[in-house]
Amino acid sequence: MEYRQLGNTDEKLSIIGLGTMTWGEQNTQAEAFEQMDYALDAGVNFFDTAEMYPVPPKKETYTKTESIIGEWFKANPSKRDKVFLASKIAGPSRLGDYIRDGQLHFNRDNLEKALHASLKRLNTDYLDLYQLHWPDRNTNCFGVLGYEYPEQSQDNVPLLETLQILNEFVEQGKIKHIGLSNETPWGVMHALHQAELHNLPRVVSVQNPYNLLNRSYEVGLAEVSHRENIGLLAYSPLAFGMLTGKYRDGARPEKARLTLFDRFSRYTNPQAQLATEMYLTLADDFGVSPVDIALSYVNSRPFVASNIIGATTMEQLKQNIASVDFNLTQEMLERIQAIHQAISNPAP
Repeated sequence: MEYRQLGNTDEKLSIIGLGTMTWGEQNTQAEAFEQMDYALDAGVNFFDTAEMYPVPPKKETYTKTESIIGEWFKANPSKRDKVFLASKIAGPSRLGDYIRDGQLHFNRDNLEKALHASLKRLNTDYLDLYQLHWPDRNTNCFGVLGYEYPEQSQDNVPLLETLQILNEFVEQGKIKHIGLSNETPWGVMHALHQAELHNLPRVVSVQNPYNLLNRSYEVGLAEVSHRENIGLLAYSPLAFGMLTGKYRDGARPEKARLTLFDRFSRYTNPQAQLATEMYLTLADDFGVSPVDIALSYVNSRPFVASNIIGATTMEQLKQNIASVDFNLTQEMLERIQAIHQAISNPAP
């Protein structure tokens, strides 16, 4: 396993991170336990979760993923210090009022309630990384295009105030590091600027989507990662499974995410499907797995601190972790770039 330093910290994260958002929906607790056991034995030391998980988010399953991980730590207390554990607080959204009675802005009361509840569910005294799942301001994220100069709600909490509260959690030993998620270049730089002005901890990571169909991180944020030493925790590296080829020619395998949940349409637009077929053909031409092509590309980017994979079967998990041993050739990289130039970011 390869390990990379996280930002300006002394932390070393496995290049493959274990995603958890299917646990409690598509995966049982027993299956999640098997995944955690295997991943840790394979050298994966970064587990990522969120209070909102599993997905799709709904009242009936809210917090189940964290609770499953907490049960695993309860059964394996000696493994807690072997895992770099990250979770996230849900932000303002249209999810409904089942999360903190709809109180989702990043103020003191909500942050304290969310963190303490996560710690209790996870059976731990601290989190290695606590992330803001999406911004507490009106801006584009989750693939929304066309910035419209949105009005800000009077309930939006200034990021400085949020960072000051998170700093108290750091001082109390409840969290070690602070991260952002689904953020923009302005949001990351604003957080860094406020930290510098007010002597607060710097954010160390950004968890955003990054895959062959969505390389939008390279426009603005990659330079922030480089010059400010902020690691990308890349999610959806297989574009919801599209880049595996399992949905090729309109196939909808039983129990697959896009079969079960038709709300997930980010990677299924016509241009994304066309680009996907080009990447699958590339893999065919070289006689290799499209999974290795897709994951190895993400693994190879210097701004990536960890590549968060998600698996619903042990076969998928083993293949995803094994991607660390696959190296793209120069010819493969040139073909990838040619496809990207022909159809750039079809699923931003």
